[in-house]
Amino acid sequence: MSGRRRPSGADRATTPSRDTVTDVVRWAAFSCLLVPVVLLWYGSSLAGAAGTALGLAAVTGVCRVLLRQSERGAARLLAEDRSVHRGRHQRTGTGAHRGARHSGGDTPVG
Repeated sequence: MSGRRRPSGADRATTPSRDTVTDVVRWAAFSCLLVPVVLLWYGSSLAGAAGTALGLAAVTGVCRVLLRQSERGAARLLAEDRSVHRGRHQRTGTGAHRGARHSGGDTPVG
């Protein structure tokens, strides 16, 4: 074995080549501009188109915040998975604290 590790499909899936959140937000901003224009084209009122644009902008802003938060959480989980696993209660060692809670010897607990 050469000692080099080939990236698995999961590694490639968690490290995208470009920022997908930015792409989603760009398309959402484009729709925030396009939808009111289409509404005006088909005879909707200016107030209705402006209200729609504001609503879409608000939804886009909230989605951007949630996507960034999710991205940070995924990065944190990935970093934890790559770190040294310390066990259930963050202890290292060979298990000195495992087993029943008795002082020792062969006397029954009772």
